Amino acid sequence: MYVKNRMTVNPYTITADAPINEAIELMREKGLKRIPVVAGERVVGMLTNTDIYKVSPTKTTTLSIFEINYLLSKTKVSDAMSKDVIKVSPDALLEEAALLMRENRIGTLAVATEDKLVGIITESDIFDAFIDLLGFRDQGSRIAIDAEDVPGAIANIGEIFKTYNANITHIVAYRGSGGRSDVVIRTNAVNTEEIEASLAKHNYFVTDVSHTVE
Repeated sequence: MYVKNRMTVNPYTITADAPINEAIELMREKGLKRIPVVAGERVVGMLTNTDIYKVSPTKTTTLSIFEINYLLSKTKVSDAMSKDVIKVSPDALLEEAALLMRENRIGTLAVATEDKLVGIITESDIFDAFIDLLGFRDQGSRIAIDAEDVPGAIANIGEIFKTYNANITHIVAYRGSGGRSDVVIRTNAVNTEEIEASLAKHNYFVTDVSHTVE
C-alpha cells in the first residue's frame, strides 16, 4: 500500500507571512491539529498547536484580550512554524511513512513531489490502514494459527481453505521464537468448524477464532 492511497489530498494550508491569529482561527474552525505552511505550491513548514502555544501569552499574563490579539496579529506564522519539514513521496510505501514518523517522533508528514505539496499523511491514517490490512471490519472469520516456520507452510494452509471454498481475504504472519510463527487469516467463511478440524489434522494449531457478522 502506498502513501498516495491513504494521504489527505488538497489539505488546508497557510502562508508563512500570514498572522498567527489567522492560523489559529483556521485550525479552530476546521478542527485541525496541524497545518502545512506553503510559499506558492512549495511546502516550507508545518504549524502545530504546540508551535502556537509556544508563541502565545501564558494564562497568567496580565495583558488584556485586546493586547493579546494585537500581539498575535503581529506574530507571523513563520515565527512559530517548524521549518525542518519531514517530507515523504506519494509513491513511498506506507511502512516507509510509518518509519519516518517513528524515527522523528512526529504525527504528520508532508507529502510532496519534489517540494510541491500534494497532501499530508497522519498517524491516524496509518492506524486506519493497519486495521484495513487486517480486515478487522470485514464480515467473516478471523483465525489465528500457530504454525511451524518452514517454506510452504502458508501455501499448505491456503490449500486447506481452498478445499472448503473459503476465500482468504487478509493474511498476516508474525514470526515468533523456536521456529514457530503466528499466522492470522481473515476469511469470508462464517462457519469454520471443518476448516479448524482440518488445520489441526495437518498439525496447524488454531489458537483463536472470532466471527464478524452483520
